[in-house]
Amino acid sequence: MDVVARLASQSAVVVFSKSTCCMSHAIKRLFYEQGVSPAIVEIDQDKYGKEIEWALARLGCSPLVPAVFVGGKFVGTANTVMTLHLDGTLKRLLKDAGALWL
Repeated sequence: MDVVARLASQSAVVVFSKSTCCMSHAIKRLFYEQGVSPAIVEIDQDKYGKEIEWALARLGCSPLVPAVFVGGKFVGTANTVMTLHLDGTLKRLLKDAGALWL
């Protein structure tokens, strides 16, 4: 859990991802298109990958990736992030976290 908490607090937006996951790719692209440059942690390429997977599972991530943190707080996985985007809440969260200025 400490690794995830530390990584999640190092940037306004952090996406835990797997390099081969299509939903992870879609969520990263969503942020890029919003003008946000999230910190990306590719857990399948990280030396702490198994520990990160275990911590994300304990947080209730299902599926494990993509797992999105905004302002150091767990927002959710792809379904939650897309719902927040569609209802306009995501933009407010990003502004509050300092990831988006407009």
